[in-house]
Formats: sequence, C-alpha cells, structure tokens
Amino acid sequence: MKYPLDCEENFEKSFLFWLGKYLKFKLSSLSNKELKDPQALASVNFLLTKGISNIEELDSLAKKARNAGLSGVNTYFNPLKKLFEHLCFYRLYSLKQIDEALIIEILASITGSLSDASKKNYRIAMMNFFDFLDKQNEEDGKAHIYDITLKNWAGIAGAKGTKLPEFMSEEEIIKFLEAVENADFKNNTIRNKLIIKIIIFTGIRVSEAINIKLKDISEDGDLFVIRIRAKGNKYRVVMIKKELIESLLRNLPINYASKEGLVFTNKKGTPLTQAYISRIVEQILFKAGIRKQKNGAHMLRHTFATLLYKKQKDLVLVQEALGHASLNTSRIYTHFDSEKLKLAAQVAKDVSDKS
Repeated sequence: MKYPLDCEENFEKSFLFWLGKYLKFKLSSLSNKELKDPQALASVNFLLTKGISNIEELDSLAKKARNAGLSGVNTYFNPLKKLFEHLCFYRLYSLKQIDEALIIEILASITGSLSDASKKNYRIAMMNFFDFLDKQNEEDGKAHIYDITLKNWAGIAGAKGTKLPEFMSEEEIIKFLEAVENADFKNNTIRNKLIIKIIIFTGIRVSEAINIKLKDISEDGDLFVIRIRAKGNKYRVVMIKKELIESLLRNLPINYASKEGLVFTNKKGTPLTQAYISRIVEQILFKAGIRKQKNGAHMLRHTFATLLYKKQKDLVLVQEALGHASLNTSRIYTHFDSEKLKLAAQVAKDVSDKS
C-alpha cells in the first residue's frame, strides 16, 4: 500500500512515519542468517506496525533489531537518524522541500570527521532511503520522485587525503595489556579479559567476537584456531598462541542457557552487545592513562592491523588476517599460504611477552 508523501499533519511526524516504514522494510530485506532472537525481531515488527511517536522510540527499536542479530540495521538507520535531527532545525513544512542540495549540505555537516568508509555508508543509506520513498509514496496517482544520487558530493569523490584510523603504539599496547591483567569486573572478569585479548591479539571485529561459539575453537599445536563468521556471511579463520588466552579459556564458566553455544554471553545466555564491549575498552584505556579520539573497541582492530603491517610489511597478510575485501576482484583468485597466518599469532605473542 502506498501513502501520500506528507501523510501526517506536520513535517516531523511525516518524516518519522516514513522512517518507521523504511526500518520495517529493511528488517525484511536484510540477511537474517545470523538472527539469534526471532521473537525479538517479531516484536520490533509489531511495534513498527502500530506506529512510533518519536525518534528515541524508533532508535530503541533499531537497537533491539540489531541485538536480535540484524547487525546491518545500524548502517542504514543511524545516518537517517542524524539526517532527521538536522532537518528538524530547518523547520520545513513538507517533505517535498527536501532536495539533493539540502542533503549534501547536511552531509557536509554531519560527516566531516568520519572516515571515507563511513561516508560511503552514509551515502548508501541516503540513496537507499530516498529510493524507497520514490517507490512508496503516491498522491492522486502520482509519486514525488527525489532521484537522490549524490554523485557530486565531495565528501567522498575527489576527497583529498585519507583519514587515518586511531590506534595504539607499542608502548601503549603494553600499558593497555597491563591494565587488562589488573582489571576487575567482579563475576565477569574472566569473560571480559578473554574477549578483549582475543580482539586485540587477532584483530577480529567486535561483532565477530561476540558471535564466537565453542565449536568454532579448535587446537593446532601451540595455537588456538578460531573460525570466524565475517561480513557477508563469509567464514575465515584466525590464530592465536595458546599461552596468551589458554588459562582464561579453560576457566571460563560455560553458560548452558546459551542455546547457540556462544562463548561470550550474559547471565541470560544472550550475546554481549558491541556497546558493552566498547565500554569495557574505554574503562581499561582510562585506567591505563591512554587517551584517544576514538576509544571504542574497534580501535583494537586498527591497532592489531597497524602493528602487524609494521612488523611484517605484508599487506596481503594484513588483508587475510583481518578479512578485508580486496579493492579488485583478483584477490579471490590468489591462494594464500595459511602458514602466514601463524606470523600474525607470533606477532601478538611477542608484544605480550614485553608486557
């Protein structure tokens, strides 16, 4: 069923109406292969059908869907949430007043400090949303067409320089590891130390770490081999020296409430959230006296990648270890010697020995 573009009595309510419709659309179009809580997702869909009254309510539903296993929701929703918040300052009276020039003006304001990769995500989210509006709105048999392409947005195209990721130096890594060893999270100390060490010693994404299952971990001599569910529902393996995490892994209490056999869960058996892991990292960085512009857990991944390249000068190794997609498709035809992955595990051990 199609609706008039301005389907509510004012601009904000009309925009919220369409954001709710769009979020409901994305919940059904995103891959659900990693869905852990179908009931939670069904609850979000039901509440979206009833309608939402403010952006905070919609934000809460998007987070609930993400925690249920649809991690891609944030990529689309967060940029649109910021767009809504900025549009409210313009005091528009109709969605028809929005055009590409206005979108570019707002993007320039809200993405200035973001990386090129994040800017691309914002561009995709904007184009996808307005394409949805193009197809779903109709009044008197006609639709209002935005045709937002953002081809002339200089935020990405023609941008000068590349924003470097935040990372720790070797000296800071040593201080960070010492703070990890001395950290006390009460009943969750073993669990929290283990996930932080796995992330910084392998460079895996936080979303990948919180989805590790017991059956994904195997042994190969002095190494633990961890099977990772990566982006795009692809799989890869990472390796870590046993001595770095063996004691923590052997002493980690098993939560039998986790139906998925997840390693890192809360008392209810549900997976930890990325926000929770980032708070842990921020606490440890604070105790270690390390200050960064971005203190989230993703910074540990950048740190591992930077250290690995500095030690080995091998971009292919970095790409393989971190599971990066190639800028060209030739990488798919390249056979990678798995022995090189052991170099990644050795680098992490060498730094740990200094702490």
